[in-house]
Amino acid sequence: MMDKTTPIHNMDPSVANSNKSQFLHFESCQPSLPAFLLLIIAYAVVMLVGLLGNLCLIIIIKKQKESQNVTNILIANLSISDILICVMCIPFTVAYTWMDYWVFGEPMCKITAFVQSMSVSVSTFSLVLIAVERHQLIVNPRGWKPNVSHAFWGIVFIWALSLILSTPFLIFYQVSDDPLKNLSSHSESYTNKTVCIEMWPSIEVQLGFTTTMLVFQYFFPLGFIFICYLKIFVCLQKRYSKVDKIRENGNRLNENRRINIMLISIVVTFGACWLPLNIFNIVFDWNYETLMHCHHNVVFTLCHLVAMISTCVNPIFYGFLNKNFQKDMIILLHNFRCFESQELYENIALSTLNTDMSKGSLKLSSMPANI
Repeated sequence: MMDKTTPIHNMDPSVANSNKSQFLHFESCQPSLPAFLLLIIAYAVVMLVGLLGNLCLIIIIKKQKESQNVTNILIANLSISDILICVMCIPFTVAYTWMDYWVFGEPMCKITAFVQSMSVSVSTFSLVLIAVERHQLIVNPRGWKPNVSHAFWGIVFIWALSLILSTPFLIFYQVSDDPLKNLSSHSESYTNKTVCIEMWPSIEVQLGFTTTMLVFQYFFPLGFIFICYLKIFVCLQKRYSKVDKIRENGNRLNENRRINIMLISIVVTFGACWLPLNIFNIVFDWNYETLMHCHHNVVFTLCHLVAMISTCVNPIFYGFLNKNFQKDMIILLHNFRCFESQELYENIALSTLNTDMSKGSLKLSSMPANI
């Protein structure tokens, strides 16, 4: 589920050299200024909502000790990975896509690719752990149920696994000027410029790795999650029909139903948001010639923007479908306002004190010396 920028950036050098004619009119396709500004505003809104929403969610979960259950801990971990995606995916990808060359140096070339892949993996695996926890709690209540300790160990495991899966990006991403050499003869703007590209030993190795990552980061996890929530849905339907007359159990089932609707909404939206970019990446990896046209950047940017919306899903759904979260958000904002008011009051009081002292000094200085 890695980002694919312009074709010349991610293409193997041997492939790029054999298709130089494809890039002769590359620069002739530039987006209009209004479209560029619109996309910048859209990215800024997504980034702002993703950062602030997930930060608030983490703060609220951390402050409430009674809410530190397995589900909330895993949701907080999901928020951390979403914050990393906002920080590492959006700014660098937007700049790289619209500049068409890399200006951040080779270390950032490797780090951004590595962190992007790791963050997406952590997000997906966090959703898997949440699905497992809900499955055991509802479908198999008498069996093994993960506790807080298991949740923390699970988080350590998925971060370690994501780190291992993403390590090849540290190795095979490099800064090079080879793909732009044939363009520099047609446009001086590409002279002495570099790009951040994947330098794999062969096309076969690249296709094998990217396809494996696609399966492990997207298709397999979402398929597993779908099976878990399908079993949960069937189980709740059976239980609800049996205990309609028992109000207490009915209320408990309604609460479980509400929580599961929230979690299913997060998973479905996550999968839908990342689907266009994954389709784009599959087409690019296996038949990049179909994307060698002037609107490639626009198509990629739209797919990438939809994928980045997934970072806003967690706080939005969790907020809309969780009344406690809404109350805690109001309290958090109220405390923040009170904190600002207290600082303002202290500053005013201090300035008033200094003014009074100054007035006193002036009075003393104006008094006759013999008094």
